[in-house]
Order: sequence, then C-alpha cells, then structure tokens
Amino acid sequence: MSRKAELVVKNINVNFFSQEEEDYISLTDIAKYKNSDDPRFVIQNWMKTRSTVEFLGIWEVINNPGFNRVEFDTVKNEAGSNTFVLTPSKWIKLTQAVGIVSKSGRYGGGTYAHKDIAFEFASWISAEFKLYLIKEFQRLKEEENERKQLGWDIKRNLAKINYRIHTDAIKGNLIPL
Repeated sequence: MSRKAELVVKNINVNFFSQEEEDYISLTDIAKYKNSDDPRFVIQNWMKTRSTVEFLGIWEVINNPGFNRVEFDTVKNEAGSNTFVLTPSKWIKLTQAVGIVSKSGRYGGGTYAHKDIAFEFASWISAEFKLYLIKEFQRLKEEENERKQLGWDIKRNLAKINYRIHTDAIKGNLIPL
C-alpha cells in the first residue's frame, strides 16, 4: 500500500510517497529548485558524476539483495567520462535498482528516490535547500507519529471501556449471586 503526500520547501511543492514503510521523495520536484523548466536534465547531470554512481551503488548493495553488481561495475567504470549519460530509467533497468523509482504520467509522474538518496541529491542542488527539506520532512513525520499515537490511545481506551461493559454484563446476567 502506498500513500502520497506533499511538502512545501522554499516555495517548491515536493511530492513523496510511502511504500512498505519506506519514503520516496520526488527528485523531479527537488530539481525544480535549480531548473523549473526542465528538471530531468538536472537529475541526469547529477547521475553522470562518478561520486553519485558510487553512492547509488553503495546504497543498493546495502539495501537491495537483487542489485546487479556486475552491471554496476560497468556503469561505475564509465561514470565521469565526457560521453557518459545515465538516466534514472537506464540505472533501474541495468542494475535492478530499487532506490530510484521512475513514474510516468502528467500528475504524480517523475523520478522518486528513497529518502536517503533524495537528501543526497538535495545536497548537490543546494545545502540550504537540503536543510529545509530535512526539517520539513521531519516535521511531517512527527505529525504523522502524533496522529498514530492518538489513534492508538483512542483504540486502547475504547477497548478498556468495552471490557468493563462486557465484564459488568457477565456479572449481572451470568454469574449467580
């Protein structure tokens, strides 16, 4: 089950979704901070650097048992050269990566990345933007936790009340005096 939400960071709407208790933040939206007309080129420029490819590879090795290390080594060896081009779709297809997700469609489409990767991308865009993104993301997560806690307390109290009603009914109707 996935859940979509949106943050506002430095007047940029940044979408994210949660899936299997992992958060994926829109790199496309973050890239709009640097180039609102064509953010995909910002993402491609970031992905063509050797340090980015190494970071993505390490993240996948740690988090993805199905990661194709052989293809990763090929990509890593080419990274940084003038002719090297890497798109999110190509990265996913070659390496079976799970840290980056490419969604098609006009609304909600774009490139999303696990929050670890998205924060790294935000660092490359702007240190200031990254800090605001982290603060806003943490604020939203704290609000979610408070709502979950409130829901848990309500359920616990209802169970406690129902238990008392149930035991009183048993005492009054089933247990002989």
